[in-house]
Amino acid sequence: MVALRRAAAGLLALVAVGLLAAPGVVPAGTPVLVAARDLAPGVALGPADVVVRALPGDVVPAGALADPAAVAGRQVVGGVRTGEALTDVRLLGPAAAVAAAGVPDAAGVPVRLADAGVAALLAPGTRVDLVGAADARAGGPAEDPRPVVLASGAVVLAVLPAPDRTAGAAPVVVVALPAELAARVATASLREEVTVTLR
Repeated sequence: MVALRRAAAGLLALVAVGLLAAPGVVPAGTPVLVAARDLAPGVALGPADVVVRALPGDVVPAGALADPAAVAGRQVVGGVRTGEALTDVRLLGPAAAVAAAGVPDAAGVPVRLADAGVAALLAPGTRVDLVGAADARAGGPAEDPRPVVLASGAVVLAVLPAPDRTAGAAPVVVVALPAELAARVATASLREEVTVTLR
């Protein structure tokens, strides 16, 4: 009887090894999207950039993503290493803005800077003040506008290439701000040049 049990246990072990080695067999665990290769900040995700892996439930991070279709075309915030699990805060969007700004009503605001060279100094996580030109609306002469701080302590989420690819065109910087300040900066960027100062 003991010999029979040992033989049965050995057979089960061989079957388990065979199942793990068999192609197409999904191991037990929670499906999670992970980076299939190193991803640079701002990369728009495509089919070759992610793969589904099954991870033990106790190591799956909060906000982990599992559906490749749901992330297609979305841009990563910061660099991502091969095998890193993708979560909601690693992609450009509301969750990343809330996590960066630390307030529940945060939003991401795209801003094209007046000076393309300034964007080269920025990276995800950099804290900046956004500065615009106060024209006659603020009591200053229109021909000699005074600088005014539109928002302080904004967090850079991403630095994206200029959409039109024009030579010398400034990249688009996406910053996280509370909703009220986000609206102010978005409005100002439509009618005046905006730049940043590093904190």
